[in-house]
Amino acid sequence: MYKRLLDYNDGEELELVLLIKSSQLLHTKKGKLYLALTFCDASGEIRGNYWDAGSQDAVSYSEGTIVEVDGKREEYQNQPQLKIYSLRVVGPEEGYDLDQFIKAAPETISVMKAEIYNYASEIINSTWSKIVQYLLKKWNQPFFDYPAGKSNHHAVRSGLAYHTVSMLRDAKALTANYPQVNRSLLYAGCILHDMGKVLELTGPAATQYTTEGNLIGHLVLIDEQIMLAARELKISPESEDLLLLRHMVLSHHGKYEYGSPKLPALLEAELLHRIDDLDASIYAITNALQQTKPGNFTANIMSQGGRKFYRPKEDQALTESRKLE
Repeated sequence: MYKRLLDYNDGEELELVLLIKSSQLLHTKKGKLYLALTFCDASGEIRGNYWDAGSQDAVSYSEGTIVEVDGKREEYQNQPQLKIYSLRVVGPEEGYDLDQFIKAAPETISVMKAEIYNYASEIINSTWSKIVQYLLKKWNQPFFDYPAGKSNHHAVRSGLAYHTVSMLRDAKALTANYPQVNRSLLYAGCILHDMGKVLELTGPAATQYTTEGNLIGHLVLIDEQIMLAARELKISPESEDLLLLRHMVLSHHGKYEYGSPKLPALLEAELLHRIDDLDASIYAITNALQQTKPGNFTANIMSQGGRKFYRPKEDQALTESRKLE
């Protein structure tokens, strides 16, 4: 059976064609150059260092390059890594395509699309419903294909839709417990909050930030899309419903230091921020635990303040979740 990157065990040698997801030219303590690389295929990703590198190597083995890797899987500080024997750039004539190296969300696009549209149909406020439906139609293809991030949470094909549907499920449970929450507004916020990432990111393959993403960011980009939709739909810019929806997306990062231009000033906006943070955190921690042997701690997770998390020796739930991917 064909083995993928994460199918190999510690100590096994491998010769695989992989995609370079990230590449950084760094210095050792003695001043020597090396490349810190992250390799990936559809099964996941593993890091590896290419020692005694030069500036030309940084060009040859840059992000988005398909390479043949000859090496061995090892363990360093309880985390998997590749010991690299040699690298070779794979040319276009060899028939490989970037898409075959991209890990996808554990749920199919068709299932997620049906569920998200079902939640959208439950938005009873006319203004929010029209804008959500308009923007889902306008950005349908990238919304269900793009990741939710370059390298952090939900950085997989269809990760944006997976993040969105997961948040909607949380929102449904919370509004059942707290009937004072405006369910329509919270659903609309969940669906639209990260939709600006279809403009902020380049797509699922060798994901980078666009010029708009670097200069403006997805919060402001989706606010602009909401205003353009309102104009097309003949919704007054002074409408309170429109202002509430704009506030939801503009405040969803929750804190100024997290890039939020406004702090949440609605109950639903506060909930949206917390649901977003909860889902992103659970995804990041789970992803790190899946790459950690039972009885060990994960590597430091930067999105969680650099903390490590322990994977219990008996961890059947995580083992079962791994089978879904």
